[in-house]
Amino acid sequence: MKIGILTGGGDCPGINAVIRAITKTLLREGIEVLGFRDGYRGIIEKEWIVLDKQAISGLLPRGGTILGTNNRDNPFHYPVMAADGKIKYQDMSKQLLENLKELQLDNLIAIGGDGTLSIARKLVARGAKIIGVPKTIDNDLAGTDQTFGFDTAVATATEAIDKLHTTAESHHRVMVLEVMGRYAGWIALWSGIAGGADVILIPEIPWKLEKIVEKIKSRQTEGKMFSIIVVAEGTPGPDGRQVIRKRIRGSGEPFRLGGIGQIIGELIERETGMETRVTVLGHIQRGGSPSPFDRVLATRFGVAAAELALRGQSGLMVALKGREITAVPLTEETTRTSRVPPEGQLIQTARAIGISFGD
Repeated sequence: MKIGILTGGGDCPGINAVIRAITKTLLREGIEVLGFRDGYRGIIEKEWIVLDKQAISGLLPRGGTILGTNNRDNPFHYPVMAADGKIKYQDMSKQLLENLKELQLDNLIAIGGDGTLSIARKLVARGAKIIGVPKTIDNDLAGTDQTFGFDTAVATATEAIDKLHTTAESHHRVMVLEVMGRYAGWIALWSGIAGGADVILIPEIPWKLEKIVEKIKSRQTEGKMFSIIVVAEGTPGPDGRQVIRKRIRGSGEPFRLGGIGQIIGELIERETGMETRVTVLGHIQRGGSPSPFDRVLATRFGVAAAELALRGQSGLMVALKGREITAVPLTEETTRTSRVPPEGQLIQTARAIGISFGD
């Protein structure tokens, strides 16, 4: 047998741990393992490395991905340099499938988020044998209870909130922290609760400026002359539209979110007269060594994916359900965005301890 691995979409802590677990499991059975460079591009361009014991040595605590990744090279909309020097887009899915057949690959394990897994689903429909491993710091994939990388991102954001607390209290300021999460508020919600935020703003709950100001002023009457506000990057602005930092042609994401934190900060300073500072945590949330939880979850996902491949199964995605790792069909449902339920228990817990959601 010969099994391939690729990593697509944004990087996150724990990918290398998955690669390590898959490879170790397959090598024990004498299976050849290929790692494709930079997502689906590696298959189309025939760029890969052989994954052996030496290649995976030391990967467990290492962030990022040794295979490289991107969210641009969709085989169904693949960038190709034309004769006139301009980039044009072509459907290269047929070429990808032919290359897989030429390599005599028995199965492909695709580690990625909604974009990578949606592509995998389309390729499976065209005859490819693929197993999916869900990956995103945003924790927004509906097919699994949690994704690896999320726990590490929350820990990073929580540490940032802890640090902002001391300077906010010292200078009697309002501190606004903008965190990642795309269209879901999971990182903001978890880190906000863990870090003791006073206000958490997420895409799932509409906010009003007067409610935020009300919370800040009520703290002042209690003698608390500072406030911490955590805002998810996908939170809509005052006009109800998400704030776009940059539009990107040819990317899996047509635009990059960002800038809502600055808007919130300026509005608060104007309405309260309190000095307000804004911190955008950015890609720090993606980097670094994975937490112990993410190392274990990534390892469990990797072993489960390898075992499915050994059994010749495909069209499945490994997932965490409760405390158990299981396999679910790789359908459109598994790549659907999982958002914070506004009436969920975690929101109610936050409200019970006095956290405002600006509503």
